[in-house]
Amino acid sequence: MKSKRNVYLKMKTLKQAREILFERFSMFGTLSNERVSVPDAVGRVLAEPVTAKISAPNFHAAAMDGIAVKAENTFGASEARPKELIVGRDAFYINTGNVIPENTNAVIMIEHINVLDENRIEIEAPAFPWQYIRKMGEDIVATELLFPQNHLVTPYCVGALLSGGVFTVSVRKKPKLLIIPTGSELVEWRDTKLENLKPGQVVESNSFVLGKLAEACGATYIRHEILTDNVEKIRQAVDDAAHSDFDIILIDGGSSAGSEDYSKQVISDLGETLVHGVTMMPGKPLIIGEIKNKPVLGIPGYPVSAIISFEQFVRPLICRALGQPDIEPQKTEVQPIRKIASKLGVEEFLRVKLGKVGDRVVATPLPRGSGSITSITEADGIIRIPNHVEGLKDKEPVFAELLRPLSSVQNTIVVVGSHDNTLDILADELKAKHSNLKVSSSHVGSMGGLMAIKRGVCHLAGSHLLDTEDGSYNISYIRRYLPDTKVKLVNLVFRDQGLIVSPGNPKNIRGIEDLGREDIMFINRQAGSGTRILLDYRLRQLGMDSGSITGYENEEFTHMSVAVSVLSGMADAGLGIYAAAKALHLDFIPVVTEQYDLVIPQEHFDSDNIRILLETINTGEFKKRVQALGGYSTEKTGTVVSD
Repeated sequence: MKSKRNVYLKMKTLKQAREILFERFSMFGTLSNERVSVPDAVGRVLAEPVTAKISAPNFHAAAMDGIAVKAENTFGASEARPKELIVGRDAFYINTGNVIPENTNAVIMIEHINVLDENRIEIEAPAFPWQYIRKMGEDIVATELLFPQNHLVTPYCVGALLSGGVFTVSVRKKPKLLIIPTGSELVEWRDTKLENLKPGQVVESNSFVLGKLAEACGATYIRHEILTDNVEKIRQAVDDAAHSDFDIILIDGGSSAGSEDYSKQVISDLGETLVHGVTMMPGKPLIIGEIKNKPVLGIPGYPVSAIISFEQFVRPLICRALGQPDIEPQKTEVQPIRKIASKLGVEEFLRVKLGKVGDRVVATPLPRGSGSITSITEADGIIRIPNHVEGLKDKEPVFAELLRPLSSVQNTIVVVGSHDNTLDILADELKAKHSNLKVSSSHVGSMGGLMAIKRGVCHLAGSHLLDTEDGSYNISYIRRYLPDTKVKLVNLVFRDQGLIVSPGNPKNIRGIEDLGREDIMFINRQAGSGTRILLDYRLRQLGMDSGSITGYENEEFTHMSVAVSVLSGMADAGLGIYAAAKALHLDFIPVVTEQYDLVIPQEHFDSDNIRILLETINTGEFKKRVQALGGYSTEKTGTVVSD
């Protein structure tokens, strides 16, 4: 059965959509309560105020080891005129925490008494009333309020509750969510063998991400089995949930405008659609509806869209149900490393990598596609670009919402420039031995790396720029583009660069000269990359025009992306490193062995983090892992090529 294609006719801004949701479900927060033991209440929200049943301590207790005395009996004691006390009559030995004997009101520390014999002691200073005594109720007084309702119980709270004689508490029940993953392309990870995964099939993950996000907010969830794009099955599942004990229903997938996106139809058939489409990116296809007085949300199927939709709409609902404020992310001022365009009329959640360079926190944008889950897993923060702004300027600071602690950002080594697979090994080796350190690498090409150094927005750059006049690498470019910046050039690796082709080389490609053939589709690297400069140099040597190469204008930003393009059949050949071809079991036609260096500004070279990085690339473990990739030489790794 085919439905009519959905159309976003009345999209709402993020602010409007949230207002509609919270106004319609303004009473969402009156869930029933349950009693749990105090230790099990950690992470739960109190439904009722809690008062102490007993005082703590509930007796006068010694705060020091020593003797308990009546202070008045010690008055007048001094070094010149010590006072003698009889054990068992005037003084009573006592340990910390013991009950104070009757007719005593002070404790003298054991270090401050002179023992004359087993029955007599001597003191050289008087005690004052209640000296070194924890009075009854000093910490908690019976009947006093320990915690108000809607208080989130922490591990610290357990001590106060138990000490106050409270052993069970009334807490709000956890909101219960049903998450229904939909899509004929989806398969269960438990039932899937990777070798049997067919083109077009997708391992379902969103429901688990959404469920764990819900648990982190204090809710609980049930995951429905995957439903294919069948409107009747989806309708039945949602209807059953609406008549059950679920508090929130999430339909994951099918919220967009396609002919087989049924979420809006199902919600409208069973209740009311309040919002279809929000002017935010990612997350535009979000649907907000109501069925049987319950919020039902159609969550977009792309992973990042699903996460942003949850955090902007579902999480606040859960917090309200628990009587808690929504989570406010920590923010910090950042400077984008370059200009970033954005679409007017859409509020964008831009995922960025962050690192502190000098006295600034710099932000490097990650891929903006809503289907790229790694744009969230690799992100340190999110910059929200308002819907009335066309983009960000590279020198104007903005605020980023932190996804990691600020301390992590401050211990990040920012690498900008040419992509190389060894950077991943370097990041892993650093993290293994120095857990507080992190490498953030952005792949903008060798020239992009030098420009980042010029702007002062990175700690180092990866570069393999060939000087076509003398065959050297990087030095002439540094002199030309960084004349006023003192840098050190350190070799990371030598690597084999060549043509990546399909297994068996079915097009019988022999070298760059064959790229001009009509039956060859090429995939290129971006302008400014060392690989692109190498290609253009070889084309000039051969007297070839780049316009004769089909696909010359098609660009990728990493060697692995080039290899994937060949593997998928999008291209017949691409220029890249041997390690990328080997990783995906592709064939390789060598073209050149090139020098890949790290360009490090002098101002950062002597820092602790760069020192640790350089020590790491000189270790045997790092070099061994690099050589295992294939196509690399580490003979000069760590050598300072030029000052």
